[in-house]
Amino acid sequence: MIQSEVKTTCSYCGVGCGIVVKKDNNNKVFVEGDKDHPVNKGMLCSKGMNLHYVANDTSDRILYPEMRWSRSHPRERVSWDDALDRAASVFKSIIKKHGPDSVGFYVSGQSLTEEYYIANKLTKGFLGTNNIDTNSRLCMSSAVVGYKKTFGEDSVPISYADIELADAFLITGANPAWCHPILFRRLEKHKEEHPDVKIIVVDPRKTDTANFADLHLQLLPGTDVILYNAIGRCLYKRGLIDEDFINKHTEGFQEYKDLIFSTSLKQASKLCGVPERIFGKLQIL
Repeated sequence: MIQSEVKTTCSYCGVGCGIVVKKDNNNKVFVEGDKDHPVNKGMLCSKGMNLHYVANDTSDRILYPEMRWSRSHPRERVSWDDALDRAASVFKSIIKKHGPDSVGFYVSGQSLTEEYYIANKLTKGFLGTNNIDTNSRLCMSSAVVGYKKTFGEDSVPISYADIELADAFLITGANPAWCHPILFRRLEKHKEEHPDVKIIVVDPRKTDTANFADLHLQLLPGTDVILYNAIGRCLYKRGLIDEDFINKHTEGFQEYKDLIFSTSLKQASKLCGVPERIFGKLQIL
């Protein structure tokens, strides 16, 4: 019999699927997709479906604090109060001797926004140091640079709801069919309901995502910028740009225009390994 249930977020990847966690009288945990959640609408990938196995199997998990009084002593189980007091005293002694920048935190990439806030508040607001980093930042730092250079700020300019509104998708260097299957299921459904929707994949590899695409640009590794410039050249020549938007909201367009026209499509084709005729097909899409 189910004793309690709570709605939360799957911790595996950045998609943020909603899950319903249920616990029975034997303290066993069960997981199912949250049908009311706007991201996954009840769907879960194989990892999400099996979250409860990870939670129920405690054979390799640390269930309580352990501490040793010196390196030569074995670890012993201690109370949470003793463990927290010991950790706090070590931090305090190091900071007192060497200053706040002598300590730092490396935080998991699986935390939620609220947990990151608490960790940053402890590190920067209480201890007084900026020495905190996370796997999330290391993973996304290149994306941050891209967003700031392209859009002027570190902000994703779209939302998941746009999937069902889009007419064309350009997927570059990613394989969401495997890596983000719930979002890819939404794309597949959108394509099924609207066959005229076009999907273009840029990837040196032949992936499940590439196999699903209307057009796979299988370029040579390291030539993606050349390919994008060639695409920009095609779009400009066909008049498929919004000059009013460019004049009002962008900088450096003349320099960009000079750059994309500095390499011919024939040269780009040779450098990228993408047949020149594909650029014509891309323009039609």
